[in-house]
Amino acid sequence: MSPASGFRDHVTPARVAALLAVLTGAVVFLVANDLFPYHSNNHDEGVYLQQAEMLLNGQLSLSPAVPDAVRPWFFVDDGGRLYPKYTPVPAAMFATAKALTGEFRVALAVVAAGNAVLAYSLTAEAYDRRTGVVAVLALLGAPLFLLTSSVFLPYAPTALLNWTFALAYVRAVRERSARYAALAGVAVGLAFFARPYTAVLFAAPFIAHAFLTLYRAGTRDEWDIREWVRLDAVIAAGGLAFVGLSLSYNAAMTGSALLFPYEAFAPLDGLGFGHRKILSHDLRYTPAVALRANAWVLWYFATRWAVAGPIGTLLAAAGVARLLTSLRHSRRSRRETSGGTPDTPLSDLELRTVLAGLFVTVVAGNVLFWGNYNVLATFDDPTDGLISHFGPFYHFDLLLPLSAFAASAAVGGWRRLRSAAANRFPTRYAKLSLLLVLVVTLPAVGVAERSVIDGPVERNAAHTEKYERAYAPVENAEFENALVFVPTPYGDWLNHPFQSIRNDPDFGGEAVYALDRSASGDFAVVDAYSNRTLYRYAYQGEWTPDPSEQVDPKLERLRVREAAAFDGVTRVGVIRAVESVTVRVESDGTVHEYAVDRERLGDELAVEWELTPRGVRATGDNLTRVVGDGEFVPVDGSENVAVTVTMIQRGGASITYREDVSVRTGDETVEVIWPPERSVCNLVMDCGSEGTYLPDRPETRVDGASINSTLRTKEAEAVGGR
Repeated sequence: MSPASGFRDHVTPARVAALLAVLTGAVVFLVANDLFPYHSNNHDEGVYLQQAEMLLNGQLSLSPAVPDAVRPWFFVDDGGRLYPKYTPVPAAMFATAKALTGEFRVALAVVAAGNAVLAYSLTAEAYDRRTGVVAVLALLGAPLFLLTSSVFLPYAPTALLNWTFALAYVRAVRERSARYAALAGVAVGLAFFARPYTAVLFAAPFIAHAFLTLYRAGTRDEWDIREWVRLDAVIAAGGLAFVGLSLSYNAAMTGSALLFPYEAFAPLDGLGFGHRKILSHDLRYTPAVALRANAWVLWYFATRWAVAGPIGTLLAAAGVARLLTSLRHSRRSRRETSGGTPDTPLSDLELRTVLAGLFVTVVAGNVLFWGNYNVLATFDDPTDGLISHFGPFYHFDLLLPLSAFAASAAVGGWRRLRSAAANRFPTRYAKLSLLLVLVVTLPAVGVAERSVIDGPVERNAAHTEKYERAYAPVENAEFENALVFVPTPYGDWLNHPFQSIRNDPDFGGEAVYALDRSASGDFAVVDAYSNRTLYRYAYQGEWTPDPSEQVDPKLERLRVREAAAFDGVTRVGVIRAVESVTVRVESDGTVHEYAVDRERLGDELAVEWELTPRGVRATGDNLTRVVGDGEFVPVDGSENVAVTVTMIQRGGASITYREDVSVRTGDETVEVIWPPERSVCNLVMDCGSEGTYLPDRPETRVDGASINSTLRTKEAEAVGGR
């Protein structure tokens, strides 16, 4: 035996496929760590990771002391009990990896490698092992597979279950194996638990084949119908067991077996046409809108998210064309012989037909789901919206038939080319001609692959850069028993967009994160976690999905100060060419406004104010009140007190210094969360986070603008504080 033949004996397609599967897992692990270290702009990742941490803690729901202050994104609030709108199957996979290895991202690598093995195995069952190897390459080269598999979303894990069902079904039918039938049932049942509609669409061609097999068994003597009924019953039993588990989970979470958590969260976020709504986003989802949206999604899939873009899609189309030709020849052959049915219950040709059926069921079924409209920011812009970062992930299961048929066309074409070269040229020249074909073809495929992968990678990298900058103060802090207030750019949700800022399921650990909201809400959180050190995380700028719009973050230490009364002084820089200055003190809609004596302005203006159980008022002999009744602006219970200084320049330009203080008054004492939130606003009196004051960044504001304040108790000693 020659060394070359010995090498070929060891380098079998199965071993190459195993190596490629390991490579697939490694690539996904690297992409997950390097491209998505802070997770992606799809904030569902935080939901699944929070759910995974809950499972590791033995919890299906959260029971926080102040639910509305710590409610994670996409969690249902059921009378103070919080639970995710998603089922726990994908999260359980992530949790298992964390429990076994200490790293969530190991699950992503294992799932990706498993999907590669399944793509190889199913393609090998339908064609041959060499074609299976090429199918793995086609799968790994699809940007949809690579990027969606690298984030904590449910599509790749559900595909692992679906594809496991497919392979187990094939083995069960071909080997008449009850063991494989049981595996098929468990896999499809788990897939249903994970994503019910996705599982149904994927299983539909296989279910159709199962009924066809039963029909044949009942019409031909050589098929034992009892055996096929037994196998189908085993599959159905396994599937129905997990369907029952899914319904039991529904009952435990929502109170009704038929009410899924996603419906409890958003009752109109379902299948079909008509009015669809989730939170503030709604749409009249008509058949016309559905067909148009899905047409764009499929177009982007075909041209941007398959391996090498349109090249991979054209190869898959050629593979389907080969199947259709084979089907015609098969029918003609049967008519010319016995006219009967195939000799096996699942021939290679039938399996290829079943895989092709996925193009029908997955594509047609997704028309009924308005999520395919939502992944598009606009129909004709593939560089915007979620689809620009991950591709058409609701069609993830199409990667299986796409890879298989593209591989069949590539391998079939190569074999034809090799046969033609061998017949036309001597062996030496035939090999040279094939080498030339590879030299010409592979670079073209590589260029096409790079063109489809570079865009989404760059877009995701831009988001990562934005998150890295935003998280810097929190990452650099060494929290110990901390309570951190975080901003709410997208409403009262944690992990939206800050997915890495998550609470332990028992709200313990080094830090508890809570939403920075109203004064009453903040004091409620402070009371609930009274033994923790307080911080406020904030940023200057407006948080938008656009990664080019960066924010400048800061983290500051807070304290709760308590006394019978406080004297405050707000010192602000006086900018150039000031015509007039106005001071306002406001709480709960009641305003006192004061004019400032211009003659007494210098480089800095000091505004004195007093805070007592009666309320707040500005003091100082350089102020003249021009608006407001009564001695104090009343503060009743927990309120936000705003002290603003507005300077108007010649020409009408203005700058407003603003301090927002959370205050709680009692019969004899006042509590203050200090320091206040400070901002410097141009032209408006309240500019939110866009004007957040950064003391060490003078370049972020008007020249000469500065603000600082002090607070001291009227007595020698404070009543208390935290």
